[in-house]
Amino acid sequence: MSETPASLPSAVSPAPTASSGSVVSGTTGRPRAARIALRGLQVLLALFYGIASALPKLIAHPTASEAFEEMGWGSAGMYAIGVLELAGAVALLVPVLQSVAAVALGALMVGAFVVQVAVFDGQNAATPLILLVPLALIAWTRRGSNTDLLRLVRRGA
Repeated sequence: MSETPASLPSAVSPAPTASSGSVVSGTTGRPRAARIALRGLQVLLALFYGIASALPKLIAHPTASEAFEEMGWGSAGMYAIGVLELAGAVALLVPVLQSVAAVALGALMVGAFVVQVAVFDGQNAATPLILLVPLALIAWTRRGSNTDLLRLVRRGA
């Protein structure tokens, strides 16, 4: 099964280009599958932050209430964090806000890590760090939306 040098060029296909339209589409220059995967990741994170993280805080679930009482933040801190997480979850799904939302949720995760280490002796401290990775990916790849947001803000001002 050895190939001759003459058969190698025919076995190697040319790299996809923007003009071919089959692999690369749109103005972003990213393959369609990558854009779909990134959007899917955003939806999954939005569901996580909206349902698994914000909802227990907003309905004052006993586990959330106890944790915030132990931190000394009480119900006001619990509701504030819940609202911030819910706002971030919704903003992850709005194209013009997606990068800013990822950065803001990332900042919340840094705070959550610090609290986990300082108050709860590192219990579950890995969770916010793990969530930082996809948030950083979204913030970086969707950074072009920051220009659109800035344009909208300047137009409105």
